[in-house]
Amino acid sequence: MKKIVLDTYEEVSRAAADIYTRQLKEKPGSVLGLATGSTPLGLYAELVRRYQAGEIDFSRARSFNLDEYYPIGGDHPQSYKYFMYENLFNRINLADSQLPDGEAGDPRAECKRYDAAIEAAGGIDLMLLGIGHNGHIGFNEPASSYSMGTHYIDLTESSIAANSRFFTDGGTQPVKALSMGVGAIMESKSVLLIITGAGKAAIAKKLFEGRIYTDVPACFLLLHPDATVIMDRAANGG
Repeated sequence: MKKIVLDTYEEVSRAAADIYTRQLKEKPGSVLGLATGSTPLGLYAELVRRYQAGEIDFSRARSFNLDEYYPIGGDHPQSYKYFMYENLFNRINLADSQLPDGEAGDPRAECKRYDAAIEAAGGIDLMLLGIGHNGHIGFNEPASSYSMGTHYIDLTESSIAANSRFFTDGGTQPVKALSMGVGAIMESKSVLLIITGAGKAAIAKKLFEGRIYTDVPACFLLLHPDATVIMDRAANGG
């Protein structure tokens, strides 16, 4: 695993954008894996800036997102689909973008459909990840075993609590989700993990102890043949 430590969040975002830019220049028809949350916002803003400046072109690329709440409509302000369109998809010329369908009638069938779509696209070329305070990636929480493919899961109490602040408008907060599995993430040709902020320093330190903690899902990335971690100094312990 390659580790890059930079001074600021802004530098991390630009460095991550450099990797996506290089990927698209080398393979314009790349299949991109994308994530939600506050961590990639700087990256997405930089990709939009570069697109608007004519420095990057998404017209032949396609994307698959890590996860989505269930059940939730794509027009709900807290859905991951809404997040992606607001922060990226509506502002670039991406040829095709997919997320697990938070309104699918049969969530387990939707998981199978999503995996089949990724396989039909040739697999993910570059997968973007963030990391939770407990080491989760996507909605793959610490567990004794992990799903290979996309799966329908009950959110942990810690995830529900962490996301409850986003559901303060009186709406019902989903307690389930559809998420790519650890196996699907590991099958990506390249993985980019972004870690920022002092709050992630403890889990980042554990990730780089050189041991595979089976209760820390992100540790499996240590086994990936082409994984890069970009972090700011705060996440690296100051």
